[in-house]
Amino acid sequence: MVYKLTFSVLTTLILTNSIPPVLASVDFPLIISQTSAKEQLDELLRRGRAYVDKGNYQQAIATYQQAARLDNDNAKIFSGIAYLHSQQGNYQAAVKYYQQALSLDSSNPNFYYALGDSLANVGDNNNAASAYYYAIQLNPQFVKSYIGLGVVLLRQKDYEGAAEAYKRVIALEPNNPEAFAIMGSSLLQQQQLNEALQYLTNAVQRFPGDVDLRLLLATAYLQQGQLELGKEQLKRASRLDSRSTKIQLKIARVYEAQDNLDEALTIYRRVSFFNRKLPEAYAGVGRIQLAQKDYLGAIITYKDLIEVIPQNPEPYFYLGVAFKERNRDKEAKKALNYAKKLYQEYNNEEGIEKVDGLLKQL
Repeated sequence: MVYKLTFSVLTTLILTNSIPPVLASVDFPLIISQTSAKEQLDELLRRGRAYVDKGNYQQAIATYQQAARLDNDNAKIFSGIAYLHSQQGNYQAAVKYYQQALSLDSSNPNFYYALGDSLANVGDNNNAASAYYYAIQLNPQFVKSYIGLGVVLLRQKDYEGAAEAYKRVIALEPNNPEAFAIMGSSLLQQQQLNEALQYLTNAVQRFPGDVDLRLLLATAYLQQGQLELGKEQLKRASRLDSRSTKIQLKIARVYEAQDNLDEALTIYRRVSFFNRKLPEAYAGVGRIQLAQKDYLGAIITYKDLIEVIPQNPEPYFYLGVAFKERNRDKEAKKALNYAKKLYQEYNNEEGIEKVDGLLKQL
Protein backbone atom coordinates (compact mmCIF):
# COMPACT_ATOMS: atom_id res chain seq x y z
CA MET A 1 0.00 0.00 0.00
CA VAL A 2 1.39 3.36 -1.04
CA TYR A 3 0.30 6.64 0.49
CA LYS A 4 1.13 10.08 -0.82
CA LEU A 5 0.85 13.25 1.19
CA THR A 6 2.30 16.44 -0.21
CA PHE A 7 3.41 19.35 1.90
CA SER A 8 4.86 22.61 0.57
CA VAL A 9 8.48 23.17 1.49
CA LEU A 10 9.68 26.71 2.14
CA THR A 11 13.27 27.35 1.08
CA THR A 12 15.00 30.53 2.17
CA LEU A 13 18.17 31.83 0.48
CA ILE A 14 20.24 34.23 2.55
CA LEU A 15 22.85 36.30 0.77
CA THR A 16 25.39 38.01 2.97
CA ASN A 17 27.48 40.89 1.66
CA SER A 18 30.02 43.04 3.41
CA ILE A 19 28.88 46.57 4.32
CA PRO A 20 31.12 49.46 3.25
CA PRO A 21 32.15 51.65 6.19
CA VAL A 22 30.46 54.65 4.63
CA LEU A 23 27.08 52.92 4.89
CA ALA A 24 27.49 51.74 8.46
CA SER A 25 25.62 54.71 9.90
CA VAL A 26 22.73 54.15 7.49
CA ASP A 27 22.26 50.55 8.62
CA PHE A 28 22.56 51.30 12.34
CA PRO A 29 18.82 51.98 12.90
CA LEU A 30 18.04 48.66 11.18
CA ILE A 31 20.35 46.84 13.60
CA ILE A 32 18.57 48.51 16.52
CA SER A 33 15.22 47.50 15.02
CA GLN A 34 16.34 43.89 14.57
CA THR A 35 17.60 43.78 18.14
CA SER A 36 14.32 45.18 19.40
CA ALA A 37 12.34 42.60 17.39
CA LYS A 38 14.45 39.78 18.82
CA GLU A 39 13.89 41.04 22.35
CA GLN A 40 10.16 41.27 21.68
CA LEU A 41 10.14 37.72 20.27
CA ASP A 42 12.04 36.36 23.28
CA GLU A 43 9.58 38.07 25.61
CA LEU A 44 6.58 36.62 23.77
CA LEU A 45 8.07 33.13 23.92
CA ARG A 46 8.77 33.54 27.63
CA ARG A 47 5.21 34.70 28.28
CA GLY A 48 3.83 31.85 26.18
CA ARG A 49 5.73 29.27 28.24
CA ALA A 50 4.46 30.91 31.44
CA TYR A 51 0.86 30.63 30.23
CA VAL A 52 1.43 26.97 29.35
CA ASP A 53 2.83 26.29 32.82
CA LYS A 54 -0.32 27.83 34.31
CA GLY A 55 -2.56 25.75 32.05
CA ASN A 56 -3.90 28.83 30.25
CA TYR A 57 -3.66 27.33 26.77
CA GLN A 58 -5.90 29.87 25.03
CA GLN A 59 -3.73 32.78 26.12
CA ALA A 60 -0.60 30.77 25.32
CA ILE A 61 -1.87 30.17 21.78
CA ALA A 62 -2.64 33.85 21.28
CA THR A 63 0.84 34.77 22.53
CA TYR A 64 2.60 32.22 20.30
CA GLN A 65 0.58 33.47 17.32
CA GLN A 66 2.01 36.94 17.97
CA ALA A 67 5.46 35.36 18.08
CA ALA A 68 4.79 33.58 14.79
CA ARG A 69 4.03 36.91 13.12
CA LEU A 70 7.43 38.17 14.23
CA ASP A 71 9.25 34.98 13.23
CA ASN A 72 7.22 33.19 10.56
CA ASP A 73 10.15 30.93 9.64
CA ASN A 74 10.22 29.21 13.03
CA ALA A 75 8.70 25.74 12.66
CA LYS A 76 8.84 25.09 16.40
CA ILE A 77 6.50 27.99 17.12
CA PHE A 78 3.88 26.58 14.75
CA SER A 79 4.32 23.07 16.14
CA GLY A 80 3.92 24.50 19.65
CA ILE A 81 0.63 26.15 18.66
CA ALA A 82 -0.47 22.85 17.10
CA TYR A 83 0.38 20.93 20.26
CA LEU A 84 -1.63 23.32 22.44
CA HIS A 85 -4.63 22.95 20.13
CA SER A 86 -4.35 19.16 20.32
CA GLN A 87 -4.22 19.32 24.12
CA GLN A 88 -7.60 21.04 24.02
CA GLY A 89 -9.08 18.58 21.57
CA ASN A 90 -8.96 21.07 18.68
CA TYR A 91 -7.43 18.52 16.33
CA GLN A 92 -8.51 20.23 13.12
CA ALA A 93 -6.63 23.35 14.17
CA ALA A 94 -3.67 21.19 15.23
CA VAL A 95 -3.58 19.66 11.73
CA LYS A 96 -3.40 23.13 10.19
CA TYR A 97 -0.49 24.27 12.35
CA TYR A 98 1.45 21.00 12.09
CA GLN A 99 1.22 21.34 8.32
CA GLN A 100 2.62 24.87 8.61
CA ALA A 101 5.46 23.55 10.76
CA LEU A 102 6.20 20.87 8.16
CA SER A 103 6.22 23.45 5.36
CA LEU A 104 9.19 24.97 7.20
CA ASP A 105 10.85 21.76 8.38
CA SER A 106 9.85 18.78 6.24
CA SER A 107 12.49 16.48 7.72
CA ASN A 108 11.21 16.47 11.30
CA PRO A 109 9.76 13.03 12.16
CA ASN A 110 8.15 14.33 15.35
CA PHE A 111 6.04 16.78 13.35
CA TYR A 112 4.87 14.01 11.03
CA TYR A 113 4.01 11.78 13.99
CA ALA A 114 2.05 14.56 15.70
CA LEU A 115 0.28 15.39 12.42
CA GLY A 116 -0.67 11.73 12.06
CA ASP A 117 -2.03 11.70 15.59
CA SER A 118 -4.15 14.80 14.95
CA LEU A 119 -5.43 13.50 11.62
CA ALA A 120 -6.34 10.21 13.26
CA ASN A 121 -8.31 12.08 15.89
CA VAL A 122 -10.45 13.79 13.25
CA GLY A 123 -11.00 10.52 11.39
CA ASP A 124 -8.82 11.31 8.36
CA ASN A 125 -7.25 7.86 8.42
CA ASN A 126 -5.74 7.91 4.91
CA ASN A 127 -3.68 11.02 5.51
CA ALA A 128 -2.94 9.93 9.08
CA ALA A 129 -1.42 6.72 7.73
CA SER A 130 0.63 8.73 5.22
CA ALA A 131 1.95 11.00 7.98
CA TYR A 132 2.91 8.00 10.12
CA TYR A 133 4.69 6.44 7.13
CA TYR A 134 6.71 9.62 6.64
CA ALA A 135 7.58 9.65 10.36
CA ILE A 136 8.74 6.02 10.11
CA GLN A 137 10.88 6.74 7.06
CA LEU A 138 12.62 9.57 8.89
CA ASN A 139 12.94 7.70 12.19
CA PRO A 140 12.47 3.92 11.84
CA GLN A 141 13.19 3.37 15.53
CA PHE A 142 10.29 5.45 16.89
CA VAL A 143 7.83 2.88 18.21
CA LYS A 144 4.86 5.25 18.61
CA SER A 145 4.71 5.84 14.86
CA TYR A 146 4.16 2.12 14.27
CA ILE A 147 1.53 2.03 16.99
CA GLY A 148 -0.33 5.00 15.50
CA LEU A 149 -0.07 3.45 12.04
CA GLY A 150 -1.40 0.15 13.35
CA VAL A 151 -4.43 1.86 14.86
CA VAL A 152 -5.44 3.75 11.70
CA LEU A 153 -4.85 0.68 9.52
CA LEU A 154 -7.21 -1.23 11.78
CA ARG A 155 -9.83 1.46 11.21
CA GLN A 156 -9.36 0.98 7.47
CA LYS A 157 -9.71 -2.78 7.89
CA ASP A 158 -6.18 -3.24 6.55
CA TYR A 159 -5.47 -6.14 8.88
CA GLU A 160 -2.37 -7.27 7.00
CA GLY A 161 -0.84 -3.81 7.34
CA ALA A 162 -1.81 -3.62 11.03
CA ALA A 163 -0.21 -7.02 11.63
CA GLU A 164 3.00 -5.78 10.01
CA ALA A 165 3.00 -2.70 12.28
CA TYR A 166 2.46 -5.04 15.25
CA LYS A 167 5.49 -7.11 14.22
CA ARG A 168 7.68 -4.02 13.94
CA VAL A 169 6.70 -2.86 17.43
CA ILE A 170 7.44 -6.32 18.86
CA ALA A 171 10.81 -6.34 17.08
CA LEU A 172 11.73 -2.96 18.60
CA GLU A 173 10.10 -3.41 22.01
CA PRO A 174 9.14 -7.03 22.77
CA ASN A 175 7.52 -6.03 26.05
CA ASN A 176 5.36 -3.21 24.71
CA PRO A 177 1.73 -4.01 25.61
CA GLU A 178 0.39 -1.58 22.98
CA ALA A 179 1.55 -3.95 20.26
CA PHE A 180 -0.52 -6.74 21.81
CA ALA A 181 -3.46 -4.34 21.96
CA ILE A 182 -3.16 -3.73 18.20
CA MET A 183 -3.21 -7.44 17.47
CA GLY A 184 -6.07 -8.03 19.89
CA SER A 185 -8.07 -5.21 18.30
CA SER A 186 -7.40 -6.66 14.86
CA LEU A 187 -8.81 -10.03 15.86
CA LEU A 188 -11.85 -8.38 17.44
CA GLN A 189 -12.57 -6.26 14.37
CA GLN A 190 -12.31 -9.33 12.16
CA GLN A 191 -14.86 -11.01 14.48
CA GLN A 192 -12.37 -13.77 15.25
CA LEU A 193 -13.73 -13.84 18.78
CA ASN A 194 -12.36 -17.20 19.94
CA GLU A 195 -8.86 -16.31 18.73
CA ALA A 196 -9.18 -12.81 20.24
CA LEU A 197 -10.27 -14.23 23.58
CA GLN A 198 -7.38 -16.66 23.74
CA TYR A 199 -4.84 -14.08 22.56
CA LEU A 200 -6.02 -11.36 24.95
CA THR A 201 -6.24 -13.75 27.90
CA ASN A 202 -2.56 -14.62 27.37
CA ALA A 203 -1.71 -10.93 26.87
CA VAL A 204 -3.41 -9.97 30.16
CA GLN A 205 -1.53 -12.73 31.96
CA ARG A 206 1.70 -11.32 30.53
CA PHE A 207 0.77 -7.71 31.36
CA PRO A 208 -1.63 -7.96 34.32
CA GLY A 209 -1.40 -4.25 35.08
CA ASP A 210 -2.27 -3.00 31.59
CA VAL A 211 -5.70 -1.44 31.53
CA ASP A 212 -6.13 -1.30 27.73
CA LEU A 213 -5.61 -5.03 27.38
CA ARG A 214 -8.15 -5.71 30.12
CA LEU A 215 -10.67 -3.50 28.36
CA LEU A 216 -10.09 -5.35 25.10
CA LEU A 217 -10.52 -8.65 26.93
CA ALA A 218 -13.74 -7.30 28.42
CA THR A 219 -14.91 -6.37 24.91
CA ALA A 220 -14.16 -9.89 23.67
CA TYR A 221 -16.24 -11.38 26.47
CA LEU A 222 -19.09 -8.92 25.87
CA GLN A 223 -19.15 -9.59 22.13
CA GLN A 224 -19.37 -13.30 22.85
CA GLY A 225 -22.33 -12.65 25.11
CA GLN A 226 -20.41 -13.53 28.30
CA LEU A 227 -21.66 -10.44 30.10
CA GLU A 228 -20.60 -11.33 33.62
CA LEU A 229 -17.02 -12.15 32.62
CA GLY A 230 -16.89 -8.94 30.59
CA LYS A 231 -18.11 -6.84 33.47
CA GLU A 232 -15.59 -8.48 35.79
CA GLN A 233 -12.75 -7.36 33.52
CA LEU A 234 -14.18 -3.85 33.49
CA LYS A 235 -14.23 -3.81 37.27
CA ARG A 236 -10.64 -5.04 37.43
CA ALA A 237 -9.56 -2.34 34.99
CA SER A 238 -11.26 0.28 37.14
CA ARG A 239 -9.60 -1.05 40.30
CA LEU A 240 -6.20 -0.72 38.65
CA ASP A 241 -6.67 3.03 38.40
CA SER A 242 -10.01 4.21 39.73
CA ARG A 243 -9.20 7.90 39.18
CA SER A 244 -8.14 7.61 35.58
CA THR A 245 -10.51 9.44 33.25
CA LYS A 246 -9.03 7.43 30.39
CA ILE A 247 -10.24 4.19 31.97
CA GLN A 248 -13.67 5.58 32.75
CA LEU A 249 -14.09 6.87 29.20
CA LYS A 250 -13.04 3.54 27.74
CA ILE A 251 -15.49 1.75 29.99
CA ALA A 252 -18.17 4.19 28.83
CA ARG A 253 -17.26 3.49 25.20
CA VAL A 254 -17.63 -0.24 25.80
CA TYR A 255 -21.08 0.30 27.30
CA GLU A 256 -21.97 2.61 24.41
CA ALA A 257 -20.83 0.04 21.86
CA GLN A 258 -23.01 -2.53 23.58
CA ASP A 259 -26.01 -0.12 23.42
CA ASN A 260 -26.06 0.18 27.20
CA LEU A 261 -26.59 3.89 26.79
CA ASP A 262 -27.81 4.66 30.29
CA GLU A 263 -24.67 3.22 31.91
CA ALA A 264 -22.47 5.00 29.38
CA LEU A 265 -24.29 8.28 29.93
CA THR A 266 -23.84 8.03 33.69
CA ILE A 267 -20.07 7.63 33.28
CA TYR A 268 -19.74 10.38 30.67
CA ARG A 269 -21.67 12.78 32.89
CA ARG A 270 -19.59 11.93 35.94
CA VAL A 271 -16.35 12.42 34.04
CA SER A 272 -17.51 15.72 32.53
CA PHE A 273 -18.58 16.98 35.95
CA PHE A 274 -15.13 16.42 37.46
CA ASN A 275 -13.22 17.31 34.28
CA ARG A 276 -14.98 20.31 32.81
CA LYS A 277 -12.38 20.82 30.08
CA LEU A 278 -12.39 17.25 28.77
CA PRO A 279 -14.09 17.35 25.34
CA GLU A 280 -14.42 13.58 24.94
CA ALA A 281 -16.74 13.33 27.94
CA TYR A 282 -19.04 16.10 26.66
CA ALA A 283 -19.02 14.53 23.20
CA GLY A 284 -20.07 11.21 24.73
CA VAL A 285 -22.96 12.83 26.58
CA GLY A 286 -24.05 14.61 23.40
CA ARG A 287 -23.93 11.46 21.26
CA ILE A 288 -26.13 9.56 23.68
CA GLN A 289 -28.57 12.44 24.09
CA LEU A 290 -29.00 12.55 20.32
CA ALA A 291 -29.43 8.77 20.19
CA GLN A 292 -32.06 8.97 22.94
CA LYS A 293 -33.75 11.94 21.21
CA ASP A 294 -33.07 14.23 24.15
CA TYR A 295 -32.52 17.14 21.78
CA LEU A 296 -32.91 19.89 24.36
CA GLY A 297 -30.26 18.22 26.54
CA ALA A 298 -28.03 17.83 23.49
CA ILE A 299 -28.31 21.56 22.74
CA ILE A 300 -27.09 22.39 26.24
CA THR A 301 -24.28 19.83 26.04
CA TYR A 302 -22.98 20.95 22.65
CA LYS A 303 -23.04 24.59 23.73
CA ASP A 304 -20.88 23.57 26.70
CA LEU A 305 -18.58 21.62 24.37
CA ILE A 306 -18.19 24.65 22.09
CA GLU A 307 -16.86 26.62 25.06
CA VAL A 308 -14.21 23.92 25.54
CA ILE A 309 -13.23 23.53 21.86
CA PRO A 310 -14.49 26.67 20.07
CA GLN A 311 -12.48 26.03 16.89
CA ASN A 312 -13.69 22.47 16.33
CA PRO A 313 -16.53 22.23 13.76
CA GLU A 314 -18.01 18.98 15.12
CA PRO A 315 -19.94 20.41 18.10
CA TYR A 316 -21.39 23.15 15.89
CA PHE A 317 -22.57 20.50 13.44
CA TYR A 318 -24.25 18.38 16.09
CA LEU A 319 -25.69 21.50 17.72
CA GLY A 320 -27.28 22.20 14.34
CA VAL A 321 -28.65 18.64 14.28
CA ALA A 322 -30.23 19.12 17.72
CA PHE A 323 -31.72 22.50 16.76
CA LYS A 324 -33.15 20.97 13.58
CA GLU A 325 -34.86 18.20 15.53
CA ARG A 326 -36.40 20.85 17.79
CA ASN A 327 -37.67 22.69 14.67
CA ARG A 328 -35.50 25.68 15.52
CA ASP A 329 -34.43 26.10 11.92
CA LYS A 330 -32.96 29.59 12.19
CA GLU A 331 -30.60 28.54 14.99
CA ALA A 332 -29.84 25.29 13.17
CA LYS A 333 -28.76 27.18 10.04
CA LYS A 334 -26.56 29.51 12.08
CA ALA A 335 -24.78 26.61 13.82
CA LEU A 336 -24.42 24.61 10.59
CA ASN A 337 -23.07 27.56 8.60
CA TYR A 338 -20.44 28.18 11.26
CA ALA A 339 -19.55 24.48 11.21
CA LYS A 340 -19.19 24.73 7.43
CA LYS A 341 -16.94 27.78 7.78
CA LEU A 342 -14.62 25.85 10.10
CA TYR A 343 -14.66 22.76 7.87
CA GLN A 344 -13.67 25.00 4.95
CA GLU A 345 -10.80 26.48 6.93
CA TYR A 346 -9.46 22.96 7.49
CA ASN A 347 -10.21 21.81 3.91
CA ASN A 348 -12.46 19.05 5.25
CA GLU A 349 -14.54 18.14 2.19
CA GLU A 350 -16.39 15.35 3.96
CA GLY A 351 -17.47 17.74 6.70
CA ILE A 352 -18.60 20.35 4.16
CA GLU A 353 -20.72 17.76 2.32
CA LYS A 354 -22.20 16.61 5.61
CA VAL A 355 -23.28 20.16 6.48
CA ASP A 356 -24.64 20.85 2.99
CA GLY A 357 -26.74 17.70 3.12
CA LEU A 358 -28.32 18.77 6.39
CA LEU A 359 -28.86 22.36 5.25
CA LYS A 360 -30.87 21.10 2.28
CA GLN A 361 -33.29 19.48 4.73
CA LEU A 362 -34.07 22.82 6.40
